[in-house]
Amino acid sequence: MNNENNENQEIDLLPLLRQLETELHRPAARGDRHRLDALLHDDFLEFGRSGGIYTKADTLDQLPTEATSGTIWAQDFSLRHLAPGVAMLNYRSACQQPDSRLERHTLRTSIWTLTDNGWQMSFHQGTPTDPFSA
Repeated sequence: MNNENNENQEIDLLPLLRQLETELHRPAARGDRHRLDALLHDDFLEFGRSGGIYTKADTLDQLPTEATSGTIWAQDFSLRHLAPGVAMLNYRSACQQPDSRLERHTLRTSIWTLTDNGWQMSFHQGTPTDPFSA
């Protein structure tokens, strides 16, 4: 595949993976075990912002019952094609409070894999970072 085709593929894939990623930020998906099961690869692994390590089973058990405070703000998305059917999404996120303050600023990386069930997140990592402007 030449570089021009590779760049076009990345550009075309960015809106889709951004939509799937931000769906995981919303309470409707976070509270829906069946939707989480569809979005997360069976081998899913997360290195959380807190330093914890979570598998798909952990996430399916914990995320639907997790209390939410504020909404998740996300920006500065970029995509890197790693291999056919594998892409890495990077972005910044923060927890937006009702008064619009951003807290818990985080750098995020997700690896998405194309499976028979569509694109699924196979890896995610959150790393605390200095505050940034929305």
